Amino acid sequence: MVNLSALNPQQRLAAETIRGPVLILAGAGTGKTRVITFRIAHMVDRGVAPANILGVTFTNKAAREMQERVRKLLPKVKSDDKANRPTICTFHSLCVRILRQHIEKLGYKRSFVIYDSSEQLAAVKKILSSISAKGEKTDPGAVLAMLSKFKNGGENSSTFGDPSVRALAQHIAKRYESALHACNAVDFDDLILLTLRLFREHPDALEACRAKYKYVMVDEYQDTNAAQFELVHSLTKEHRNFCVVGDDDQSIYGWRGAEVANLLNLEQHFPEVKIVKLEQNYRSTSNILNAANAIIKNNVRRRGKSLWSQKGAGAKILLQTYPNDEDEARETVAQIEFKRLAYRVPWQDCAILFRTNQQSRPIEMELRKAGVKYHLVGGQSFFDRREIKDFLAYTKMFLNPNDDISLLRIANVPARGLSDVTMERLLGASHERSCSVFTAMKNPLVTTTFQTATRKSIEAFVEFVERTQNELQTTDNNFRLQGWADNFLNETGYLAELRRLDKDPEVAEARVRSLRELIATMDGAGNAPAERLENFLENVTLDSDRAEEKENTSDAATLITMHSCKGLEFPHVFVVGLEDGLLPHSRSKVEGTMDEERRLFYVAVTRAMETLTISHCGGRKKYGQLLPCQPSPFLKELPEELVEHSDSKSKTPVAQESSKNLFAAMRSAVS
Repeated sequence: MVNLSALNPQQRLAAETIRGPVLILAGAGTGKTRVITFRIAHMVDRGVAPANILGVTFTNKAAREMQERVRKLLPKVKSDDKANRPTICTFHSLCVRILRQHIEKLGYKRSFVIYDSSEQLAAVKKILSSISAKGEKTDPGAVLAMLSKFKNGGENSSTFGDPSVRALAQHIAKRYESALHACNAVDFDDLILLTLRLFREHPDALEACRAKYKYVMVDEYQDTNAAQFELVHSLTKEHRNFCVVGDDDQSIYGWRGAEVANLLNLEQHFPEVKIVKLEQNYRSTSNILNAANAIIKNNVRRRGKSLWSQKGAGAKILLQTYPNDEDEARETVAQIEFKRLAYRVPWQDCAILFRTNQQSRPIEMELRKAGVKYHLVGGQSFFDRREIKDFLAYTKMFLNPNDDISLLRIANVPARGLSDVTMERLLGASHERSCSVFTAMKNPLVTTTFQTATRKSIEAFVEFVERTQNELQTTDNNFRLQGWADNFLNETGYLAELRRLDKDPEVAEARVRSLRELIATMDGAGNAPAERLENFLENVTLDSDRAEEKENTSDAATLITMHSCKGLEFPHVFVVGLEDGLLPHSRSKVEGTMDEERRLFYVAVTRAMETLTISHCGGRKKYGQLLPCQPSPFLKELPEELVEHSDSKSKTPVAQESSKNLFAAMRSAVS
């Protein structure tokens, strides 16, 4: 028998209520996974067959964690007895299980394959080539994204208010479905839609699934979209043993189709639903929770709940203002290092949260300068972006044209008549002569083996490299690397190429902005231009030993977007960039999504366990220019008694005993 006394009263009530519809409102840090697993174990204790229990979540990681916890609570249920154990899986895994049994009813074979993104793209390209007018260019990637949005939104989704967009999506979707069907293939999004079609067209398949899954639980219910809602509702509206776990205050994925109304309007579909609130938080201090409660209460349309904790008041929230984003990054990293040296706080206990990926650049640079190991979650590292890698390859090659790796990366970027075949031949020639590729490109015995047009392209490239490299040899200390970089990028047409490759103008401009922001930092320490360029590359490029060290260690600070931090927790959290236009994002005022932006701030705040530091800047650099910023209006929602401003902290004298302890800790750390 599972021991429910290990749960608090509300958790226990949620675990014991196993019949009929139940809504478990699980606030941040209230132990919802624990409740779900105890509830499943309690069902089995009360005579429910494990095979009749279905638990659905959003990620494979969450599903694996739940499976492991249930296995420990139910040792008598053999883990290798698949027929007699609870089904705990993702929405898509569930649909694969159902379709493997019933898809023949839809005209597919049971051996259907699931297309990956490259196979989907090939199918879209084929369709576009047959329907596009001559000379008309349509981005297949954009079409594929539109199809996915259409499918995930469901046919009645408000995502497609424009009738013309809706018609286009439906037109392409039908051709696309036919193309995949001909190959006995489905894509990731089809898994749910085909299951819904199966249920609508073949009631016997639906009845078989209802008979098997008599008790259904859904985690993170606030993140369900229209198609997922219909799937769950189809399975449960007859037996009504339906338990959803979620928190409308943490609904932050509206931009990808999630509909918080699925949770808010649950009584419309299940009037008899029993609501159990989990409000005791086991993660954070009372000051952090009181601040979070004060923020989220400003959202009018929500289910009321108030988080509380027995962990004590804890430190006040530290609010810091900086002149610019570079100072913000430098001081944030300095605070992480201070915690490590003075209080032995490992890097892994610290996390820096931000709204947009663009904000990671100055932070990553400062972390690298300080030798702080880190990993970036929920976004591509600034230094792993294509345009940044291309630019760094260019600059390395100008410093050393014999750097084959850098040269081969950008030789034909943008295209300049140096195809892959040409570069492979040049690489072969360099191997034969035991020289660099650039040396081979300058050798007439090598270049005369190419056709005239290719030879001229090679010669033009050599001339460009040598001319641009020679510009670095000037002794003029006023020579600006920023201007030099702008010149060679314009000459090559690289920026125009970035804009051309990305059909989405916003994405293209973000890439250009990333590059310009990096270029604006080039004129740092050093006198001669070449020396400054060497220092610049040294600051932004980790050698292979450090990169390997970073990957092999668990002690690393976390850089993470606010959208990716849900479900995580860190002892010390730094939320940076709390400025109007970043959070709330400038788009939110136009799109009417201020409530979701506030929920995003709430999620960020509730990641903190012990200390929370929030910062904003008076100015933020764009294209190398410092543009003025205004504090986020959300900062006014923080209760003043819970906040300590950095200015006031710096003026507060440190108690003698505290200073002695701090000095002793620092001396111990460095000894």
